[in-house]
Amino acid sequence: MVLVELIGAFIIALSIVYIYFKYVIFHFWRKRGVFYPKPVVPIGNVTELIMGKVQLGVFFHDAYLKYKGHGVFGMYSFYKPNLVIADLDLIRTVLTKEFGSFHDRGMFYNEKIDPLSGHLFFMPGKKWRNLRVKMTPTFTSGKIKQMFPILKDCSDELTKYLEDKALMRESVEMKDMFARYLTDVIMSTAFGIKSNCIEEPNNEYRIQGKKIFEANSIWIILVMFVPQIMDFFCIPLTDRQVTNFYMNMFRKSVEYRQAHNIVRHDFMNLLIQLMERGYVDPDDKKTANTSSAVNKLTLAEATAQSYIFFLAGFESSSSIATHALYELAQNQDIQDKVRKEIDETLTKHDDLTYDAVNEMIYLHKVINETMRKYPPLPVLNRICTKEIVLPTANIHVPKGTLITIPVLGLHRDPSLYPDPDKFDPERFNAVEVAERHPYAYLPFGEGPRNCIGARFGYVQMKVGLVNLLSKYKFKLHSRTPVPLTFNEKSVTLAAKDGIYLIIEPR
Repeated sequence: MVLVELIGAFIIALSIVYIYFKYVIFHFWRKRGVFYPKPVVPIGNVTELIMGKVQLGVFFHDAYLKYKGHGVFGMYSFYKPNLVIADLDLIRTVLTKEFGSFHDRGMFYNEKIDPLSGHLFFMPGKKWRNLRVKMTPTFTSGKIKQMFPILKDCSDELTKYLEDKALMRESVEMKDMFARYLTDVIMSTAFGIKSNCIEEPNNEYRIQGKKIFEANSIWIILVMFVPQIMDFFCIPLTDRQVTNFYMNMFRKSVEYRQAHNIVRHDFMNLLIQLMERGYVDPDDKKTANTSSAVNKLTLAEATAQSYIFFLAGFESSSSIATHALYELAQNQDIQDKVRKEIDETLTKHDDLTYDAVNEMIYLHKVINETMRKYPPLPVLNRICTKEIVLPTANIHVPKGTLITIPVLGLHRDPSLYPDPDKFDPERFNAVEVAERHPYAYLPFGEGPRNCIGARFGYVQMKVGLVNLLSKYKFKLHSRTPVPLTFNEKSVTLAAKDGIYLIIEPR
């Protein structure tokens, strides 16, 4: 009898939940006159993502191409209404014109349970703005120029490491190779440590770096769309072992430098300045900020910034550089053209220098076209922080509404980029760029919350590619598929089975 009553109560509870979702929660977009695909109780429209059947960017790419005619369309991520913006002028409104109503990403952020989440990418509101002001001077061209020798040394090591493989015409999995190179670059600039990942692919630094991206599909959905669940259950995003590793490593590096008065032109030195004084030395010493009222970074805050620098620096840059070589291997004429520019520029400057890299216009186009086809972040997330009526669409957006901008969808939209699967660097000629809507290309986002490290990202990718293309030729290996299939469990566009290229000496 008790069992029957329990089953009855359970059925009634499920029925109440079902009715509440269907007629209350899932009534949100209908009430506002916004088109939306039919959701499923209780997970909304993200069934494919939760099941791990499709990569996040590809999921929104497909939805964009299907429903873009509406300009905007609604979706549901579990119980959260999510507005997907397809209209380019409305994208500009969200990212720039009405930034005051959309200044946060709405993703997981909890410094108490996960100190490494307290970085610029996740941080909300005034905390973000104050830190952004402090961090911006660390990414000037002058500061990056000072770090250039570190990039060059790591790139030289990569080129030398590949010599024997080129002589034997071996195949190389390029994503892992670039990840090792860029781990060495970022560990050196952000932590002041020589990690030797190029020579030692399975050392502790590389193992810890890989752990960061070991997440299942449900975890990704929670972090991006319903972080409140993680807050409620006090679930950290970062693995405790990873947190301890990076916190201890950063603390020891700072203590060592301070004890021995070591000053090195790198990102860590700039973070130490922010910890000790609250500002970094400007490129022009005459404009130095000597105010004692400036808030200083705590050790935990500085560690979190070095961590996101590492995270974004090695993952996104290694992905872009790998996809660039993947496309060049399929388009030998483009590979020859960019190599010719590299040879002529290096001859002119007699060496690989910061100025030489910035003169390589065609290489810049190649990287831009790579980021069009394979954007570092295939979607951009915002959350409405102050209710607003979106112009032209005349949609009332309440505070707390999730916003998604399907970057991969835009970048592969045939109406914006004819024959979008074709790799064509000439899309980034000045004339073509001027004729395109400025918000049709968003590899680093736009507006006040765009990627602060974009300039550094360009330089570290270019240095690696210049060194490799000046010495070697790259061809597609038979085990690398065309087109690529992306790993469903990755937030970024990571090839499911790797990208293998045959490397040959010139």
